[in-house]
Amino acid sequence: MKFIPNDHQFVPASHEDPSRPGVLKRVLAMKEELLDGRVQMINWARLPVGSSFRLHYHEDMEETFILTRGEAMMTVNGQSIQMHSGDAVIVAPLEQHEMKNCGAEDVEYIVVGISLGKNGKTVVVET
Repeated sequence: MKFIPNDHQFVPASHEDPSRPGVLKRVLAMKEELLDGRVQMINWARLPVGSSFRLHYHEDMEETFILTRGEAMMTVNGQSIQMHSGDAVIVAPLEQHEMKNCGAEDVEYIVVGISLGKNGKTVVVET
């Protein structure tokens, strides 16, 4: 797991004039830090108050979660990280992960899956 807190600085996008940028970006990960595969999915998800998604892993897919609203507890291979809006987590293939809404409002997040394209399965871990 790689945790990216919401404290990275915004910098001018590469196509902007650095002295007067029209848009700023916050780099979450560069291609060298991501799985060399293909985009499997891009989802906008909602996790209602008090709910969680089941502990699971992906055989050949890396997932990047970007919290856009709320507070959540992300647990990856037994290590828990408190996430706030703007934080991101990258979960490697085979890493068991679950997310719980631990706040007073619905959690919303973007998740991008990058697959090796080997027809790997999603495996739910029974606890």
